Amino acid sequence: MRLLIALAIVIQLCGPASAQTVLAKSRTTQKVINAEEVFAQLVRMVGVWRPADNPDSSLRIHFYLTAGDTVLVESWEVRGEPHSLTLYHRDGKALLATHYCPQGNQPRLKLVGHGTGGLHFTLHDVTDLDPTSETHQHDLWFDLSEPGYPIRSETYASKEGVGAVERLRLVSAGKK
Repeated sequence: MRLLIALAIVIQLCGPASAQTVLAKSRTTQKVINAEEVFAQLVRMVGVWRPADNPDSSLRIHFYLTAGDTVLVESWEVRGEPHSLTLYHRDGKALLATHYCPQGNQPRLKLVGHGTGGLHFTLHDVTDLDPTSETHQHDLWFDLSEPGYPIRSETYASKEGVGAVERLRLVSAGKK
Protein backbone atom coordinates (compact mmCIF):
# COMPACT_ATOMS: atom_id res chain seq x y z
CA MET A 1 0.00 0.00 0.00
CA ARG A 2 2.84 2.38 0.83
CA LEU A 3 4.37 1.64 -2.57
CA LEU A 4 1.12 2.61 -4.31
CA ILE A 5 0.87 5.86 -2.35
CA ALA A 6 4.50 6.68 -3.13
CA LEU A 7 3.92 5.87 -6.80
CA ALA A 8 0.87 8.16 -6.91
CA ILE A 9 2.93 10.99 -5.43
CA VAL A 10 5.73 10.41 -7.97
CA ILE A 11 3.21 10.50 -10.83
CA GLN A 12 1.85 13.81 -9.61
CA LEU A 13 5.28 15.36 -9.12
CA CYS A 14 7.36 13.90 -11.92
CA GLY A 15 5.03 12.62 -14.61
CA PRO A 16 4.30 9.18 -16.05
CA ALA A 17 7.71 8.39 -17.58
CA SER A 18 9.49 8.94 -14.26
CA ALA A 19 6.85 6.95 -12.43
CA GLN A 20 7.34 4.05 -14.85
CA THR A 21 11.06 4.06 -14.05
CA VAL A 22 10.29 3.98 -10.30
CA LEU A 23 7.83 1.15 -10.86
CA ALA A 24 10.29 -0.80 -13.00
CA LYS A 25 12.99 -0.44 -10.36
CA SER A 26 10.59 -1.62 -7.68
CA ARG A 27 9.70 -4.71 -9.76
CA THR A 28 13.23 -5.68 -10.77
CA THR A 29 16.25 -6.19 -8.59
CA GLN A 30 19.82 -5.02 -8.79
CA LYS A 31 21.18 -8.42 -7.68
CA VAL A 32 24.10 -10.02 -9.49
CA ILE A 33 22.93 -10.82 -12.98
CA ASN A 34 23.61 -14.25 -14.43
CA ALA A 35 23.63 -13.36 -18.12
CA GLU A 36 23.45 -17.01 -19.18
CA GLU A 37 20.28 -17.64 -17.14
CA VAL A 38 18.60 -14.44 -18.29
CA PHE A 39 19.51 -15.15 -21.93
CA ALA A 40 17.85 -18.57 -21.51
CA GLN A 41 14.68 -16.78 -20.33
CA LEU A 42 14.70 -14.57 -23.42
CA VAL A 43 15.15 -17.61 -25.69
CA ARG A 44 11.59 -18.61 -24.71
CA MET A 45 10.54 -15.81 -27.09
CA VAL A 46 11.70 -17.80 -30.14
CA GLY A 47 8.79 -17.79 -32.59
CA VAL A 48 6.55 -15.29 -34.37
CA TRP A 49 4.43 -12.85 -32.34
CA ARG A 50 1.76 -10.22 -33.00
CA PRO A 51 -0.09 -7.67 -30.86
CA ALA A 52 -2.56 -9.59 -28.66
CA ASP A 53 -5.07 -6.74 -28.65
CA ASN A 54 -5.15 -6.33 -32.43
CA PRO A 55 -5.44 -9.61 -34.38
CA ASP A 56 -5.64 -7.72 -37.69
CA SER A 57 -2.36 -5.86 -37.15
CA SER A 58 0.25 -6.31 -39.87
CA LEU A 59 3.01 -6.15 -37.23
CA ARG A 60 4.92 -9.39 -36.78
CA ILE A 61 7.86 -9.81 -34.44
CA HIS A 62 10.14 -12.75 -35.20
CA PHE A 63 12.55 -14.07 -32.57
CA TYR A 64 15.18 -16.59 -33.65
CA LEU A 65 18.65 -17.74 -32.66
CA THR A 66 21.78 -17.30 -34.79
CA ALA A 67 25.59 -17.45 -34.45
CA GLY A 68 25.70 -20.88 -32.84
CA ASP A 69 22.68 -20.03 -30.64
CA THR A 70 24.64 -17.24 -28.91
CA VAL A 71 22.59 -14.35 -30.33
CA LEU A 72 18.84 -13.86 -30.15
CA VAL A 73 17.47 -11.80 -33.04
CA GLU A 74 14.26 -9.78 -32.67
CA SER A 75 13.11 -8.79 -36.17
CA TRP A 76 10.09 -6.50 -36.69
CA GLU A 77 8.06 -6.60 -39.91
CA VAL A 78 5.26 -4.24 -40.83
CA ARG A 79 3.05 -5.21 -43.79
CA GLY A 80 5.61 -7.90 -44.65
CA GLU A 81 8.49 -5.40 -44.90
CA PRO A 82 11.54 -5.37 -42.56
CA HIS A 83 11.34 -2.57 -40.01
CA SER A 84 13.99 -2.95 -37.29
CA LEU A 85 16.23 -5.43 -35.49
CA THR A 86 17.38 -5.92 -31.94
CA LEU A 87 20.18 -8.38 -31.18
CA TYR A 88 20.59 -9.82 -27.67
CA HIS A 89 23.90 -11.36 -26.65
CA ARG A 90 26.17 -11.94 -23.70
CA ASP A 91 29.29 -9.89 -23.09
CA GLY A 92 31.08 -11.69 -20.28
CA LYS A 93 28.79 -11.36 -17.25
CA ALA A 94 26.60 -8.72 -18.94
CA LEU A 95 23.65 -9.13 -21.29
CA LEU A 96 23.40 -6.52 -24.04
CA ALA A 97 20.74 -5.56 -26.56
CA THR A 98 21.70 -3.61 -29.67
CA HIS A 99 18.73 -2.03 -31.44
CA TYR A 100 19.07 -1.23 -35.15
CA CYS A 101 16.56 1.56 -35.62
CA PRO A 102 14.96 2.64 -38.91
CA GLN A 103 16.26 6.16 -38.12
CA GLY A 104 19.78 4.78 -38.58
CA ASN A 105 21.04 4.94 -34.99
CA GLN A 106 22.06 1.96 -32.87
CA PRO A 107 21.39 2.21 -29.13
CA ARG A 108 23.07 -0.42 -26.99
CA LEU A 109 21.21 -1.34 -23.84
CA LYS A 110 22.46 -3.30 -20.87
CA LEU A 111 20.42 -5.56 -18.61
CA VAL A 112 20.26 -3.80 -15.25
CA GLY A 113 17.54 -5.70 -13.44
CA HIS A 114 15.46 -8.83 -13.38
CA GLY A 115 12.90 -10.28 -11.05
CA THR A 116 9.18 -10.87 -10.70
CA GLY A 117 8.45 -7.83 -12.87
CA GLY A 118 10.59 -9.06 -15.73
CA LEU A 119 13.79 -8.00 -17.41
CA HIS A 120 14.91 -4.37 -17.60
CA PHE A 121 17.49 -3.09 -20.08
CA THR A 122 18.61 0.54 -20.02
CA LEU A 123 20.72 2.69 -22.32
CA HIS A 124 24.46 1.99 -22.23
CA ASP A 125 25.47 4.07 -25.27
CA VAL A 126 24.30 4.86 -28.80
CA THR A 127 26.09 5.07 -32.13
CA ASP A 128 25.38 7.16 -35.23
CA LEU A 129 22.83 9.39 -33.44
CA ASP A 130 21.89 12.86 -34.59
CA PRO A 131 20.70 14.23 -31.23
CA THR A 132 19.14 17.30 -32.84
CA SER A 133 16.61 15.36 -34.90
CA GLU A 134 16.44 11.70 -33.84
CA THR A 135 14.96 9.76 -30.98
CA HIS A 136 16.54 6.58 -29.67
CA GLN A 137 15.51 3.62 -27.56
CA HIS A 138 16.28 4.34 -23.90
CA ASP A 139 14.69 1.53 -21.84
CA LEU A 140 13.35 -1.89 -22.70
CA TRP A 141 11.39 -4.29 -20.49
CA PHE A 142 10.15 -7.83 -20.96
CA ASP A 143 7.51 -9.28 -18.64
CA LEU A 144 7.54 -13.03 -19.27
CA SER A 145 5.42 -13.95 -16.24
CA GLU A 146 2.32 -14.94 -18.24
CA PRO A 147 3.26 -17.80 -20.58
CA GLY A 148 1.93 -17.24 -24.07
CA TYR A 149 1.38 -13.49 -23.51
CA PRO A 150 4.72 -11.72 -23.02
CA ILE A 151 4.70 -7.96 -22.58
CA ARG A 152 7.35 -5.84 -24.28
CA SER A 153 7.64 -2.23 -23.12
CA GLU A 154 10.03 0.50 -24.18
CA THR A 155 10.77 4.18 -23.91
CA TYR A 156 12.43 6.44 -26.42
CA ALA A 157 14.47 9.55 -25.64
CA SER A 158 14.97 12.76 -27.59
CA LYS A 159 16.59 16.10 -26.91
CA GLU A 160 13.47 16.88 -24.79
CA GLY A 161 14.02 13.84 -22.53
CA VAL A 162 12.58 10.36 -22.08
CA GLY A 163 9.09 9.83 -23.49
CA ALA A 164 6.14 7.79 -22.29
CA VAL A 165 6.25 4.03 -22.00
CA GLU A 166 4.99 2.14 -25.04
CA ARG A 167 3.58 -1.25 -23.99
CA LEU A 168 2.87 -4.15 -26.33
CA ARG A 169 1.19 -7.35 -25.11
CA LEU A 170 2.06 -10.14 -27.52
CA VAL A 171 0.55 -13.47 -28.52
CA SER A 172 1.75 -16.15 -30.91
CA ALA A 173 0.98 -15.09 -34.49
CA GLY A 174 -0.79 -18.43 -34.97
CA LYS A 175 -3.45 -17.65 -32.30
CA LYS A 176 -6.66 -15.76 -33.03
